[in-house]
Amino acid sequence: MKHQVTNHSPQLPTARKIRRSCQAELYRTIKRLKVYISPEKVEEAEIIYYKKVVNHAVWLHENRSNRKKQVEWWEENVCDELVAVLEVDRIAFANAFREAYGG
Repeated sequence: MKHQVTNHSPQLPTARKIRRSCQAELYRTIKRLKVYISPEKVEEAEIIYYKKVVNHAVWLHENRSNRKKQVEWWEENVCDELVAVLEVDRIAFANAFREAYGG
């Protein structure tokens, strides 16, 4: 018997898809800040962000249609660590992410 995947029961995203999404979201956020951040810092931030998302993948998948709730989770759990790594203003970074992510 074949297992069929339908749109009514979406699967968890793959690790590759999560990593690429994290990279894209962080890129769009940094772009909105209009400041230079070294590639080394960006790479370190991507790793931190990816690990956080993977650890909470089930919760994020369950709330996939509520971007506002996802942005609130991001601000509580991810933002401070990324601000420390990237050495940017927290309020500006959080606002840029909210604008880029659409929450």
